[in-house]
Amino acid sequence: MPNDERNLETIPDGLLGLIPLDSCRELGLKVDRYLVGWRERRQHLHQHDAAFKGYRRDSYIISTSVPRFGTGEAKGVIMESVRGYDLYLMVDVTNYSMTYTVCGHKNHMSPDDHYADLKRIIAAVGGKARRITAIIPYLYEGRQHKRNGRESLDCALALQELISMGVDNIITFDAHDPRVQNAIPLHGFETVQPAYQFIKGILREVDDLIIDAEHMMVVSPDEGGTARAVYLANVMGLDMGMFYKRRDYSRIVDGRNPIVAHEFLGSSVAGKDIIIIDDMISSGESMIDVAAELKKRRANRIFAVATFGLFTNGLEKFDQAVEDGIIYKVVTTNLTYQTPELLDRSYYIDCDMSKYIAYIIDTLNHDSSISDLLIPSDRIRRLVTRYMDGQREVK
Repeated sequence: MPNDERNLETIPDGLLGLIPLDSCRELGLKVDRYLVGWRERRQHLHQHDAAFKGYRRDSYIISTSVPRFGTGEAKGVIMESVRGYDLYLMVDVTNYSMTYTVCGHKNHMSPDDHYADLKRIIAAVGGKARRITAIIPYLYEGRQHKRNGRESLDCALALQELISMGVDNIITFDAHDPRVQNAIPLHGFETVQPAYQFIKGILREVDDLIIDAEHMMVVSPDEGGTARAVYLANVMGLDMGMFYKRRDYSRIVDGRNPIVAHEFLGSSVAGKDIIIIDDMISSGESMIDVAAELKKRRANRIFAVATFGLFTNGLEKFDQAVEDGIIYKVVTTNLTYQTPELLDRSYYIDCDMSKYIAYIIDTLNHDSSISDLLIPSDRIRRLVTRYMDGQREVK
């Protein structure tokens, strides 16, 4: 049964409402198009019952705005009633391209600003919705997930605050440390891995890969991401290696201890195509250093793969790494803001997550299990099998 027909026998838990904040508008529009198309084609035995009222609509997006005063203060406004709705709010806290004016000065929006806007819209709902799910692809303050000394626990506090405001479920992607969900043990928290979309994107763009342990390998750039690499290697039938980051704990540079050296643990990478997989590319220095170390060990083509492509220091280092033959392709998702310059790079592979998010929303609205969406092992294996059988047009 196709995924868009998975919920034929279940009743929706309230009218579906989608609220993509301006930071996530483009992704939200794509998600909405999938939902509209699926529900238009879907034939229910009880589609005329009261439980399915408003099931088919031209759009599921609820109109909202966050106007600002001259001081930079703001308020959340919802343009229509949401009483009884099953609401899904989407926000990209990393979208620095958005600006607002403070006393005549232009400010770029920070993660704190986006998080505050999310709370404003939740407050505007005023407890009238049947259920609220917050979709925060890049988990707000997810890198500040544990306490070292006299530090704040920002991510845990944010999760608890959202729950106290009436959010029922939180969905994020590739959380830096999913154990942060221990802050809200009695509420829904899902961290989704985009492994299937990564493989689909690579196989669509590259038509001469040999996917076996002799010709390909998955590498984790640090010990923290080992589970991510182990999963992908096992599903694809590949070998796996990892780097250990040796840091100088006597100094702090840009908020972290600088890396002294990368030590590799694993079998030979000579002549193999390598997938380096991580949760994010921030400045990119660590990813490029790892790729350079693999090249010293005579690795073949190197794919730098990450869920979030932040590129906080620009693209120049990656341009140079590609020109020098260190990196072959860079693969990230559209879960965070992508600059036009990034999308124009010939070495960049963009993995669209809108269909996946639409599946999750559609399934949850029907109160059905999303387990098969969270663990895409079978789909990845089918994808690889079709590719190896010569079916290069990956769907």
